[in-house]
Amino acid sequence: MNSTWFRRYTTAAGDGPRLVCFPHAGGSATAYTHLSHTLPAEFDVLAVQYPGRQDRYQEAPFTSLTSLVEAVAEQLAPELAADPGRPYALFGHSMGALVAFETARLLAETELPGPIRLFLSGRGAPDIHDTTGYDLYDDADVLADVRKLGGTDQAMLENPDVLEMVLPGLRADYKALGTYRWRGGEPLATPVTALVGDSDPMVTVQEARTWRRHTTGDFALKVFSGGHFYLADHLDDIAATITDGLLVGAAAS
Repeated sequence: MNSTWFRRYTTAAGDGPRLVCFPHAGGSATAYTHLSHTLPAEFDVLAVQYPGRQDRYQEAPFTSLTSLVEAVAEQLAPELAADPGRPYALFGHSMGALVAFETARLLAETELPGPIRLFLSGRGAPDIHDTTGYDLYDDADVLADVRKLGGTDQAMLENPDVLEMVLPGLRADYKALGTYRWRGGEPLATPVTALVGDSDPMVTVQEARTWRRHTTGDFALKVFSGGHFYLADHLDDIAATITDGLLVGAAAS
């Protein structure tokens, strides 16, 4: 996959199932470096690099979630068409969960093969998770929200040079979330695994469970100890959850 949209953090691409990972608001593809190394070597783990991040810093970030989803789906399409027999899944955390879900919905409208499973982390379903007003946040509001959520990126907020590079992507993501509106639609047939931290200030366990009504397929809910960025403390368990879901789905496909 030669697209500037995807990063691979393993030394080689496995020939097994593929996992495409979508970062959180303000995040970059490197958020999935450790997960890539924890998953089985035969998996091909790709992380999406949104414009305006790291080596794509010179590119304008998307301020529309719909446009971002359309761009990601356009980049994925040639790979899916070239290897239609290869099973794949989508994993997204926080804003990334919404991007992954909407990407799966867009792909379902095409003749391309759909994902065998969605792993949706740190967010409730779009019909209950309201981000109205995020587009009105100024820089202080955005940074206060990021600090409230915690996570491994906190140190960057105290470095003016790093913050100057990160803020454009954060602003764009909050605008994209604030202007997003759930447009309804039929549930997907794709099985879903929802993942959540039990003390996440953004989404409760019950809200994470609301993804259930957005699939006619199998649904699983995995609850971990921790807050919004619980992932760093549970890499082995998360990798096991993904591995089980991918291998079961691959066997059934």
